[in-house]
Amino acid sequence: ESLVSQNTKLFFFQFDKWEDSQRQKILVDLLERCSLSQQKFCAKQLQDRVPIEAVDFTTRLPRVLSLFIFSLLDPQSLCRCAQVSWYWKYLSELDQLWMPKCLCFGWYINFSPTPFEQGVWKKHYIEMVKELHITRPKTPSKDEFVVPDVQPVRSSIQEAELFVLRSRTNKEKKKLPPWRCPDKHPMDTIRFNYLNNCHPIEQARLA
Repeated sequence: ESLVSQNTKLFFFQFDKWEDSQRQKILVDLLERCSLSQQKFCAKQLQDRVPIEAVDFTTRLPRVLSLFIFSLLDPQSLCRCAQVSWYWKYLSELDQLWMPKCLCFGWYINFSPTPFEQGVWKKHYIEMVKELHITRPKTPSKDEFVVPDVQPVRSSIQEAELFVLRSRTNKEKKKLPPWRCPDKHPMDTIRFNYLNNCHPIEQARLA
């Protein structure tokens, strides 16, 4: 044991001085010399020590969370997810994902699928989308589309505002410039000029 410990210390002392490429070569040589059980032991030690990258979340998360993540995708993305693996294809074609997408457009099926039938709502969604591309629009053409002669409804408030505006414009039109007299033959001075009027008794005699 003392000899093994001495050799181990000497190996570690030299291993610390080696470069990265030399260490990798020694590790590969050691793995090739190990048995299958020893290699499995090394793999388990590496899995516990080194964090795993690019893990399939559907194999680690509960199925409910995986379906919730898939439910946030659009139909085109779900079809792409079905090409990843057989398990992703199974999850992305479940009726729990495609039924809400069909119902939001009012696309219903006229039969009740059995529990063994899967992907019914996805097929129905695809068929309805194909029908949208094939069928013609139901709206009339430009020549057939006739717009009736519709006049806007005027409320009492709008009519009152129009009346006020018209009265203002009429008053402004009637107003003359300040350099012009209001009348060429004014008669208001005769009516209100009391100094030139006759005496009331004389007016009575003349009458």
